[in-house]
Amino acid sequence: MKKQNQLINLALAAMFLALAFVMPFLTGQIQQIGNMLCPMHIPVILCGFICGGPWGLAVGFIAPLLRSLTLGMPPMYPVAFAMAFELAAYGLVSGILYRAFPKKKGYIYCSLIISMIIGRLVWGAVQFACMGLDSSEFGFAAFWAGAVTNAIPGIILQIILIPIVVILLEKAKIISKNPQ
Repeated sequence: MKKQNQLINLALAAMFLALAFVMPFLTGQIQQIGNMLCPMHIPVILCGFICGGPWGLAVGFIAPLLRSLTLGMPPMYPVAFAMAFELAAYGLVSGILYRAFPKKKGYIYCSLIISMIIGRLVWGAVQFACMGLDSSEFGFAAFWAGAVTNAIPGIILQIILIPIVVILLEKAKIISKNPQ
């Protein structure tokens, strides 16, 4: 049974990776819209919820790097590089918290929001590290704009869409809060 679950998670993780790869096309390749809606975030966070933290981490780390290598978008350094760590944090934290918190609907939102905060902090730390010791290139204003202000539409979309999908999958008994 455990091997079967691993194969199912592998197939699902591959599907989420493919979704993370193609969902930015929905923004019409208009970079400003893509930056606002954060289309790669949704499949990665869902992968964490559905497959578990380790799978979410792997999909989150690979997705922006693979997309950058094959399509040139997002640019590899520092954008895709920082996104790899950010998305890996989303996938890992959402999966871990979803399984650790009490099994009530409200905790889906807690898992999601905490993972979104941690992912954005990781993104900021990596961006800061990429800029070197000269913090004048990436200060608090740049962090706030990149992590919050510019992403408000995507944040709202994630807060609405992801819990609905998770709750529907739970009700349909397609996912379990405590997979083996």
